[in-house]
Amino acid sequence: MSKGDRLDVYLVAGGKYHNIDYARLELLKLIAEQPRLKVQVGPDYSDIDAICEADFIISYTCDVIPTAAQTERLCAAVAGGKKWFALHGTNSILRFLEDGRVSCPRENEPFMELVGSQFLSHPPIAPYEVEVSDPDHPLVSGIPTFTVDDELYLSVLHGEQKTLLHTYFNGITEDFEDSQWESDEPRPCMYIHPYGEGEVLYLTLGHCRGAYDMQPMIEVYPEPEFGAWKTDEYYELLRRGLRWSMGTL
Repeated sequence: MSKGDRLDVYLVAGGKYHNIDYARLELLKLIAEQPRLKVQVGPDYSDIDAICEADFIISYTCDVIPTAAQTERLCAAVAGGKKWFALHGTNSILRFLEDGRVSCPRENEPFMELVGSQFLSHPPIAPYEVEVSDPDHPLVSGIPTFTVDDELYLSVLHGEQKTLLHTYFNGITEDFEDSQWESDEPRPCMYIHPYGEGEVLYLTLGHCRGAYDMQPMIEVYPEPEFGAWKTDEYYELLRRGLRWSMGTL
């Protein structure tokens, strides 16, 4: 049966320490703005057949990593020409140490090579400026420097990246095992990572946390956090990312 001009998208939205319900709903509302899109949603990569059959993938996760077999399928799908719009903690693996710090072990490197980076650390949440790296690129053209009160992602990069947004951080992140980030190099906030015939668009912004998202460590989190979701620029980036995924930008 013909699909007509319908595009199928699979949204992976799940994980720890974040208000996944909020992010899932906001992303679904943006997907609903595009009448060609039909969406399936899952909390992880277990429905790997549907994920790989979709025309493109969107992910908003934290500490949700595919199995080796699922990773192999995902790598083949993107290498074959698929696009993936990866958000925030898609590249994160988190382990809490006995001393209270967070470790980000180098596990499932094929998956991190697929998405182009692995999260290792962030300083305490505080406002920082996000700058446009390539003002001529349609994903970011016309977007001014803007300020977010968000997690500033510090990551190890894999493979090639075309950086579209960046920020700067030079200092120590005491809450993480990987704590030494003393350089003036730009820290990518948004990049395109080619992988075979396909591409991954990664946007690190978009932290959000509600009252119950740190249980059982914290019974009620004292103040909700909405990060870049409070800015018009973030929603514009998400809309453009969807159109990029659809091949219409």
